[in-house]
Order: sequence, then C-alpha cells, then structure tokens
Amino acid sequence: MTQTEACVRAQILVSGHVQGVGYRAFARRMAASRGVTGGVKNLDSGQVALDAEGPRDVLEKLLADLKKGPVGARVSHMQTEWSLATGRHHDFTIWY
Repeated sequence: MTQTEACVRAQILVSGHVQGVGYRAFARRMAASRGVTGGVKNLDSGQVALDAEGPRDVLEKLLADLKKGPVGARVSHMQTEWSLATGRHHDFTIWY
C-alpha cells in the first residue's frame, strides 16, 4: 500500500437497531478482514460510532458491509465524514 492509498479517514455514525446485536464485533471483523485500522464503540444515544482508516475504495466496501450489518441489526441511517488519515491506529479494535 502506498502513502497516498493509506491517507483516508472515515468517521462513521450508524443509527438504527445496532446495539445488542453484535454490531461492534461484526464491524471489527469486517474492518480487520479488509486491513482497515481504527475502532468502533457504542454511544449512549443508541448509535454506533466508527473511526476507520485505509484506502478510500476499501473503506467504501466496508461502508457497504456496515449498511447490511449482522443478523438482527437494522441500519436506518449512516453518516460519514471523510478526512485525511491520522496514522495513529495499528489495528481495528472495539472501544469501551
């Protein structure tokens, strides 16, 4: 992966029935399988927040995975903010 391929960050906010259904573990598996770094956490609002870094095309594929979610999840809305990658993550983790 070249420097330019790796310099994208997506801050993603997922709404719907996404807590209590294994959504964070699903997001971690999907991100790790694609080589994306960052993390995922539940919010008090009932939403799930992700901070993901990697090539834009890979992150677009991750977004498609996240829209589907695991069995039992119902994603009603996703908001994504794009920026330059920070390079501070080395893997993809679940944040508590």
